[in-house]
Amino acid sequence: MSYLVLARKWRPTSFAEVVGQQHVLQALINGLTQNRLHHAFLFAGTRGVGKTTLARILAKSLNCETGVTATPCGQCSACVEVDSGRFVDLIEVDAASRTKVDDTRELLDNVQYAPSRGRYKVYLIDEVHMLSTSSFNALLKTLEEPPAHVKFLFATTDPQKLPVTILSRCLQFNLRRLTLAQISDHLGYILTQENIPFESAALKQLAQAADGSMRDALSLLDQAIGFGDGEVRNEAVERMLGNISGTQLMALLSALAEHNSSQLLSQVAELNALGREATAILDGLMQLLQQMAILQAVPEHQLEDATTQPFLSALANQLSPETVQLMYQIALHGKRDLPYAPTPQSGLEMTLIRMLHFQPDHTSDSLQPIANQTMEMPPKKPQAKPDPVSEQTRAAAATVEHDTDSAPVKNNAANLVSDSKITTPETQQIQADPVSDTNATVDAKNWTQLIAELKLSALTRQLADNCAFIRSEENIIYLQLAPELAHLATDNAQKRLAAAINKQLDKTLTLRFENQVDSSVPQTLAAERAQDMADRQQHAETAIQNDPTVEMLKNTFNARIIDQTIKPLK
Repeated sequence: MSYLVLARKWRPTSFAEVVGQQHVLQALINGLTQNRLHHAFLFAGTRGVGKTTLARILAKSLNCETGVTATPCGQCSACVEVDSGRFVDLIEVDAASRTKVDDTRELLDNVQYAPSRGRYKVYLIDEVHMLSTSSFNALLKTLEEPPAHVKFLFATTDPQKLPVTILSRCLQFNLRRLTLAQISDHLGYILTQENIPFESAALKQLAQAADGSMRDALSLLDQAIGFGDGEVRNEAVERMLGNISGTQLMALLSALAEHNSSQLLSQVAELNALGREATAILDGLMQLLQQMAILQAVPEHQLEDATTQPFLSALANQLSPETVQLMYQIALHGKRDLPYAPTPQSGLEMTLIRMLHFQPDHTSDSLQPIANQTMEMPPKKPQAKPDPVSEQTRAAAATVEHDTDSAPVKNNAANLVSDSKITTPETQQIQADPVSDTNATVDAKNWTQLIAELKLSALTRQLADNCAFIRSEENIIYLQLAPELAHLATDNAQKRLAAAINKQLDKTLTLRFENQVDSSVPQTLAAERAQDMADRQQHAETAIQNDPTVEMLKNTFNARIIDQTIKPLK
């Protein structure tokens, strides 16, 4: 006897053998049990999830010699012939090869005749969305009012292509993709029955490669058995599928976390020598980063792969959540841009280098001099005899020189000089910024100015903007944070805020947050900005309301002002 592939040998013959799809099974079983049977069923879903299988089991349930039942006997002649594909009253049609209207009319010519052997004449039309428009039109009337002995079973992978007139005449069941656990457990059951040695990790790889399709998983299982010489081992399946091992992916993540560029490029070269695709590498990295993000959000969460849990938990504590999210986005964009790279390997290397150097907590040594020049300002020191004219005054003076005929401009320049409080060299000495002075003390007056000058990332910036200064004692700054914003004061955010303040002041200070809410504490920087925005908005609304042109437009066109649309100018 010729070899029968696993996908056909282990095809379900009853509802109890079907894996998953409980929402569809429940509806069919209840309909058969209560004898509430529709005349047309539509099974929709991706390939290999059981559409045609469920249709055949339903046909067998309708024609079993023991009666209409949800548990056909499987022993009578009708059940045996349906299982073997030779039941005369089960007419299976491949719509992909019979799309013409003449084929559909020929099929419907026999609808009026009673079944030859069974209780019902069942028409199973696979890939029904492939029928032509004329074929659908020819089918409409019969589908709406078929004879009592006829049932229509349709299967499709693309229900959107079916006319709504067809969909409205059918009971539609959407079959879902099978989960990794459902596929791997079923593969394990089959291998146990076949007495074939296997490893659970290998079955998980096959289930992942099947992408929700049980038929694809069984086909891959056949291939893995042949590749592994009668066994299903993890290493053999990994080589067969070209997957990247968890050890290799964890080595890449370790190199990224430790900022080890030489180890990172060495791992990429090793993977390239093994023939691993750049897309698969980025997919594997994104899966690990996604699991790390879940562990950061829910530390007690248990991953499906218990072997990687300790490593990812430790790495999740080492990297900040924003770093993990940024690395995930870089990998996602890098995968999208791979087709535009000169070679897949170069595109992968550039993506990993971006993940290495764009981390919020890391600045490359090679980029440090540039960072120092562009981001770090040296502390201001008092000058013996500074230039009495500031840059702002020079700009104003230049404006006056280039427009000597404009009196308002001259006045503005004079006002500008007056506002900047610049006097002659004999009576004025420029003072250093009190916030940037290394000997300056932090108090309620200059706290918001200090916070506004700091270069901070998103989460730390929110914490700084919403902190209110309470008092300062020796080298300790006491701050207050509203209770509803307590989640901002994470350990990492506090450390970064303290480091930024110490760097700005060239001191070593410690931040402490107090829980009590004191109404007498000065406003935060965020509150000051909100108040400034409210004042500017009020000024803008007042200016619009008092503008004579606006008043004329209101009177002429019987119009009204929508206050929500008024925005202050920047």
